[in-house]
Amino acid sequence: MKSQDILLLLKLVSLRKQEQRIERGSESSAWPSGWQDWEVVEEEQSALDDFLLPERRFGVNEYISTLYTARKLEADTGISKSQINLALNRCLDIGLAKKDRKLGVPRANVRALFEFIVFGLKYVFPAKPKEITRGIATAFAAPVLKDKLMSAGEFVPIWPDAKGNTKGQAVEPLYKSVGHAIRRDPEMYSLLALVDAMRLGQPREKALAADLLKQSLGVS
Repeated sequence: MKSQDILLLLKLVSLRKQEQRIERGSESSAWPSGWQDWEVVEEEQSALDDFLLPERRFGVNEYISTLYTARKLEADTGISKSQINLALNRCLDIGLAKKDRKLGVPRANVRALFEFIVFGLKYVFPAKPKEITRGIATAFAAPVLKDKLMSAGEFVPIWPDAKGNTKGQAVEPLYKSVGHAIRRDPEMYSLLALVDAMRLGQPREKALAADLLKQSLGVS
């Protein structure tokens, strides 16, 4: 397993939620107020608009299928098409993903993914705060956890980013394209911040992050 596999699985989770919003006709409900921790440039705003107001030339199922093409997943995650195909095959082989019987698109096995993130991720993809720099807040400093926990440290964890709004201790992202993926999708920002809380946090922080992650993944 590679770190891009987890990033891709989280994107599959986000896409499943997007499908449900499309079916309800409420895509815009995915966008919380003030979820960004970076300066938005024009080309990024265009990507956000595309996410909010997708052009549908076909039926709902046909449109949903286009969200899962290797080309679209590459655009959304920053993972190359060849690596996406390899990652999907790895996840299907070990049971972290499965094919939807109706649409044929890949689905994350959310229960298995949750168990791996909670019990195994920090050993396979450990994280440790490093130098002080500017970037995008993650873990307990990100919007999904902010104000729910008090940080014991002077500096919060951040993903290094020249356009980030927060000063803190650099944490290497789970995968190099995390900054790209979160700019296109607030659900990805929340999920990846919760994952970092599991990688970095103390027991109380991890427990809260695990509860929120369980809800976000839809694990019963």
